[in-house]
Amino acid sequence: MYSVLIRGGRILDGTGNPYFRGDIAVEGDTIVAIGKVPRGAKEEAQVVIDAQDLIASPGFIDIHTHSDRTLLDDGRAESHIMQA
Repeated sequence: MYSVLIRGGRILDGTGNPYFRGDIAVEGDTIVAIGKVPRGAKEEAQVVIDAQDLIASPGFIDIHTHSDRTLLDDGRAESHIMQA
């Protein structure tokens, strides 16, 4: 069972190629499938997001933040990877 299924989005994979239509399946905190996920998976996913008119960039993290101060509180810098 997938935690999240993002269905039918325009996927930009960071390779420089044009986008392609596809799905993104997530289990817990891990992307487990990108492309065409079988239709039956929709019924098995906990959350289904219709991304028909949206762009999805799986694995993309925007590291531009203004939270450098948090390094003093937590040296692991988790706020940078969690966008908190």
